Amino acid sequence: MSTIAPCLWFDGKAEEAARYYVSLLPDSRIDAVLPYTVETPGGKLGDVMLVELTLAGSPYLALNGGPNFQFTPAISFFVNCVDQAEVDRLWNTLLDGGTPMACGWITDRYGISWQIVPEAMTRMIKDKDPAKVRRVMEAMMTMVKLDLAALERAYRG
Repeated sequence: MSTIAPCLWFDGKAEEAARYYVSLLPDSRIDAVLPYTVETPGGKLGDVMLVELTLAGSPYLALNGGPNFQFTPAISFFVNCVDQAEVDRLWNTLLDGGTPMACGWITDRYGISWQIVPEAMTRMIKDKDPAKVRRVMEAMMTMVKLDLAALERAYRG
């Protein structure tokens, strides 16, 4: 069977970013670090070309491809956090060198966008009562880092 894994393009910081990412999430590790065996615009002979990593049990690749491409929020890591403590821990870690956006989004020091979301919110916005969903969404739209207690208050009305 075929497999699929996202490949993230970095400009010389693939290994550094990969090591940072695996420190954030459980069931994460560096699986392999492969060097360039030829000169390319992305690196010299012996430089790190590719890092194979696992994040929260899923495979990823980090490629040192050079300066030609940059990340945008059009692709992001969505992290369904078990509680506010996990939201706070990830948010505060990513904030070091990162840039907060809105509605639970934050861009890390490497330019990757993350959505740091309490899993309870995911359940709330699937509710069959459109008034509850609307209140949660309206509350979320006023937030930068998501606040589970405030979302729950909005949900209850």
